[in-house]
Amino acid sequence: MPTIDSRRRPAWAGRNYTLLTASAVVTSLGSHGALIASAFAVLAAGGDAGEVGLVAAARTLPLVLFLLIGGAVADRLPRHHVMVAANVLNCLSQAAFAALVLAGEAQLWQMMLLSGLGGVGQAFFGPAAEGMLLSSVEGEQAGRAFAVFRMAMQGSTLGGVALGGLMIAAMGPGWVLAADAAAFAVAAALRAFLDVRHIPPRAPGGGLLADLRDGWREFSGRPWLWSIVIQFSLANAVVGAADAVYGPLVARDHLGGAAPWGLALAFFGGGTVVGALVMTRWKPRRLLFVGTLCVFPLALPSAALAVPVPVAVLCAVMFVTGVSVEVFGVSWMTALHQEIPEEKLSRVSAYDWFGSVALVPAAMALAGPVQSVFGRTEALWGCAALVVVVTAAVLCVPDVRTLRRRTVPVAGAVRGTESADAERPVGGLG
Repeated sequence: MPTIDSRRRPAWAGRNYTLLTASAVVTSLGSHGALIASAFAVLAAGGDAGEVGLVAAARTLPLVLFLLIGGAVADRLPRHHVMVAANVLNCLSQAAFAALVLAGEAQLWQMMLLSGLGGVGQAFFGPAAEGMLLSSVEGEQAGRAFAVFRMAMQGSTLGGVALGGLMIAAMGPGWVLAADAAAFAVAAALRAFLDVRHIPPRAPGGGLLADLRDGWREFSGRPWLWSIVIQFSLANAVVGAADAVYGPLVARDHLGGAAPWGLALAFFGGGTVVGALVMTRWKPRRLLFVGTLCVFPLALPSAALAVPVPVAVLCAVMFVTGVSVEVFGVSWMTALHQEIPEEKLSRVSAYDWFGSVALVPAAMALAGPVQSVFGRTEALWGCAALVVVVTAAVLCVPDVRTLRRRTVPVAGAVRGTESADAERPVGGLG
């Protein structure tokens, strides 16, 4: 006879998956509002646009520096312990940030330090969380599970941005930062209940450097993996510069200000939700080939801003881009899940994260000088062209074109004897 829990949720949405999704939604709601709040907190303290950038960079730099170490640690220690510790660090740093802002005593160095601590927490949390999520499902329903997870995340991102904006207007940035600290506390409590009995004990010895080398061998030995990470290292850099620097400037000069640009970004977010919904049903066999084809539209927003097109057309472009990029996102998670051994998931995820964010700060810093030398329109066309070129190059990698979806793990991808959520006798070893 089915239990109450099994009647309320699908078979693939087991305990770990449900806890991970619920806690991720909570932190996403808080964090995306807090990103806006931190910028307004700097401005409220008398800072300018340059100081807003310094506080943002103070979070990104530790994230880049500690990601690989975070991945090795997450594969060495119980992942849920790493996740909870990172959440506690984020909770304390955001609570201190909120207290300073509410007291009206926040100074630039303090905000940079606390943002940096948040980046350290994210560096350790991200690889552990991705490894835990990838090991929480198995079999042919994995793609659907990842699609639902990403749909929940994209929806909470939209909700967090909207809610954060309303709260800042009504109560000020300090209370939004305090709410983010509370969200991390709730998420840490949820993640403390994750079940890690399905993860085989790690062999003693080797050391951190040996773990990093082992992760590098796993990463560099798979052409489909490192080629796509290089692709997104470049694509994320130029798209990030276009969205963060050129987009607001085009909106100011040609589209009517911040509101139309915000609307376009909202359409992109809506597209990601729809894309994830599509992937709950669609299971392309050549998942990386289909996913990579869906990266080409990532060039469209930069091209649309270069023209520039009317607001309605820009919104349509952003929506289509959101849908297509989410198809890639679900396909990518499915490929990692089926191809990477469980005990190396966090290290491989760390190399993936590192490649994805390493060039973004430099690209944003260079966006202004590049515009001064070549012009904004030319810079935007360059962003679009680079996305097309690196995506076409990835399609030349045979494994990207031929890797097929499987319903069972590949040989050698040891994931333990059962999934994290398999039914087991109470008190038994499974």
